[in-house]
Amino acid sequence: MSTTPRDPFDRHGPAIRGHLAFLYGDIVADALLPRLVGRLRESAARARIVRVPNSARLVARDAVLITYADQVTFGREAPLRTLKRLLDDHLADVVTGVHLLPFYPWTSDDGFSVVDYLRVDEAVGDWSDVAALAGRYRLMFDAVINHVSAASAAFQGFLHGDERYQEHFITLDPDTDVSSVVRPRTTPLLTPFQTSRGERHVWTTFSDDQIDLNFANPEVLLEVLDVVMTYIERGARILRLDAVTFLWKEVGTSCVHLPQTHRIIQLLRSCVEAAAPDVVLLTETNVPHAENVGYFGDGRNEAQMVYNFALPPLTLHTVATGQVGELRDWARALTTPSDETTFFNFLASHDGVGVRPVEGLLGEADVARLVRRAEEHGGQVSYRTRPDADPAAYELNCSLFDLVNAPRAADTLDVQVRRFLGVHALMLSLAGVPGLYVHSLLASRNAHELYAHTGRARSLNRGRFQWAQLDAELSDPQHRRRRVLDGFRRLMAVRTRHPAFHPQAPQRLPDAPDQVFAVVRGGVASEVLCLQNVADEGVRVDVSALVGRTLPGSGHRDALDGGWSHASEVALEPFETRWLEVPFERA
Repeated sequence: MSTTPRDPFDRHGPAIRGHLAFLYGDIVADALLPRLVGRLRESAARARIVRVPNSARLVARDAVLITYADQVTFGREAPLRTLKRLLDDHLADVVTGVHLLPFYPWTSDDGFSVVDYLRVDEAVGDWSDVAALAGRYRLMFDAVINHVSAASAAFQGFLHGDERYQEHFITLDPDTDVSSVVRPRTTPLLTPFQTSRGERHVWTTFSDDQIDLNFANPEVLLEVLDVVMTYIERGARILRLDAVTFLWKEVGTSCVHLPQTHRIIQLLRSCVEAAAPDVVLLTETNVPHAENVGYFGDGRNEAQMVYNFALPPLTLHTVATGQVGELRDWARALTTPSDETTFFNFLASHDGVGVRPVEGLLGEADVARLVRRAEEHGGQVSYRTRPDADPAAYELNCSLFDLVNAPRAADTLDVQVRRFLGVHALMLSLAGVPGLYVHSLLASRNAHELYAHTGRARSLNRGRFQWAQLDAELSDPQHRRRRVLDGFRRLMAVRTRHPAFHPQAPQRLPDAPDQVFAVVRGGVASEVLCLQNVADEGVRVDVSALVGRTLPGSGHRDALDGGWSHASEVALEPFETRWLEVPFERA
């Protein structure tokens, strides 16, 4: 007879206490545990809890739109309502989920300097608008838990001497040696502030308006858990843990990937498993690939999803060279530690294309080529500070359409659209959940006017839309945006209905010509051979050789157009995509 406790809080309680003890010691853990579990019980009682098997948390039809809450405006209508209009009218057949980038009151970094975690910015709508979106789409919220805005109540309380907040932030003597700390920016790590107790130098990983929280204070952890559970109550079903690489600070270390950071994520996982087991954790850790996948933990105790950060720069390298070698070799080695984990695949987001994830995957000359390509295509390059070395390129800031297609090239729109859809078809063929940034889905070009206004490189890929103009463009079959969107519809119609594209369905990458990215997905009743020509010249491939077996008597079916063929050899035009369903011969 099983002795496993039926109550989820009793079942996960020992693990939660163990994490607390690792972070704060046994005495503090024993004091914190009843407070924490009590809060979880209260939150679970308010939230709509769905207990689902691990295999059902993520499915083949999942695809997530990445967008700002005020991405599109329409007169005096709340932007969140206009966003739902865009989704319902034009995008509902492409995406099932929405990553709402920070929609809370903020002061800088386009939302990632949060003033109040628990309010909706009045400029974009209110919680009822969020609830309306949650009624139809699976929502992802940002948990921006590494830092808060300098204008937040907590930091203002710290500045004015409020005892409740004196240990919420990290202060150091300005002469402290912090040279070993890994930096994502070139700004100073310690920022001086005038407080009621004199000048204090405060830890600021990203900017002087983004003040790092002190997780060595258990009260900070409890407050963060309250925020996370409130988001779940408000409809979040995927929690994006922003910048968690840097959560725990310890002078004399790199302050990235510290054991305490992983324990905090494990604690969050245990809490979510107890209170809201249908919720998925996604870590945002823009670091070299080998370090990034460490946030899967053992496959059952940390994030269920991690960003596939190496995919965007490797795909751009493939486009630039017309060769798939480095991308194919890397993709062959992709594994996850359990059937509960998968990758969040994407090619662009609100941030630039990070180049740190390809350290050890591409050579310096290859990265330099990508930097030149971004600059030649109208983009900007951001840099980071390195200990005892010159600044290094950190990310490429450019719209993906312009990174893939040279803005001043003589290519026809047909060629540009085919090339652009081809790189996305490549991404969509891989195991994982696809994330589609709104400016990629809608084929935006660089927002040069916005960049000139803000002076921030990331603004190039953060433009906003007016509803009337966007609706007209998406209703015009000949417009660039509509043609790209129709291409996505064609791809997603296949991807969402075929079990071969389940996030955890098997994949293998056979040898193919160097200009062809070939992936075989699935393996129950049939397999799907995904072929992507990445070059500007045609090529022929042998289907039987790529799937590693004789074709069945029925031949193979083109999943994108429905046609059947018995020919083993197929031709791929420049930048062409073919998804071929190859049934297994019945015994």
